[in-house]
Amino acid sequence: MFDGQPTLSDGTFTLRPLTPADQTHLRAAASDPLIWAGHPASTRHLPEVFNLYFEKLLTFCQTLIIAHDSQTIGCSAYYTGSTQPGTIAIGYTFITRAYWGGQTNKAIKTLMLNHAFQSYDAVWLHIGPDNIRSQKATQKLGAIYTHTDTMDTASGPTKMQFYKLSRSAWRDRIGH
Repeated sequence: MFDGQPTLSDGTFTLRPLTPADQTHLRAAASDPLIWAGHPASTRHLPEVFNLYFEKLLTFCQTLIIAHDSQTIGCSAYYTGSTQPGTIAIGYTFITRAYWGGQTNKAIKTLMLNHAFQSYDAVWLHIGPDNIRSQKATQKLGAIYTHTDTMDTASGPTKMQFYKLSRSAWRDRIGH
């Protein structure tokens, strides 16, 4: 049985279940327009757009708050892709720009992937076609592009690139 809202930590970052009380801190973390540049939801920094995203995270996904030194720096979620019943995906991820370009994404995804691979043989990641930064980060994890399809996101139906990472490819990547 997969626990989609665990508390995960590597000593630097802690991921814990999202609660309604997190809205103010998560909205503050998401308020930088540059976070959303190249993202299908490029206006998500606006409070009214963010609030819809937050509601979706609470109801549709199994979302985890990402914290560093008890400060909310973003979130990520486990979910089942609308076109792939019975599978697990990781997405709806963002982190504040102060944590871009280093090991943050890899550390967060390592925690989430290690947890998911306890129950699943593969994990899917869905990324907007113009979100080159996320595509590159996903490829660095070892995920392989499989196809482009339309899926329902927190912003409505959107074309997304589908990447798949198998448990064996992940283990090869991390040396296990």
